[in-house]
Amino acid sequence: MIKFMLFIIALLMSYIAFGQINEIPKYEIKDLKLYNEIVKMDSIYFNAYNTCDMETQAKIYDEDLEFFHDKGGLATSKSDILKSLKENICNKVTRTLIKGSVEVYPIKNYGAIQFGYHKFYNKEEPNAKSIPSKFVVIWKNKNNSWKITKVISLHN
Repeated sequence: MIKFMLFIIALLMSYIAFGQINEIPKYEIKDLKLYNEIVKMDSIYFNAYNTCDMETQAKIYDEDLEFFHDKGGLATSKSDILKSLKENICNKVTRTLIKGSVEVYPIKNYGAIQFGYHKFYNKEEPNAKSIPSKFVVIWKNKNNSWKITKVISLHN
């Protein structure tokens, strides 16, 4: 009887948990053209990031950039952010996007918002484990040119 009761409790718990998970809809691409544009821009930006192409990074960042980092806080100076990237990231850190993690949503009369997961690899710590971290990027489309206006980078 105890085994039967434990089975029933386990069954109810999994039903409750499964039911709550189903409340969150699975991401579906609504605008494939927009999705592909943002994924392409992500690739262009992070190729520049990984190869220390500061000119391309500077072109993609908007002048009114806000960069929120869970460990570093808020940075709002484009030139300071680029300087920090050059001094602390160039030839030291590379980023890879977690395949299948990107979500893109249009923002009417502005651009798009991108959610995803990525990993960073520090060349100076080759044995360090890289843990996927969440990011949010807000992209502004002005005259058919995409610019990063806000970044939220989480590395718990």
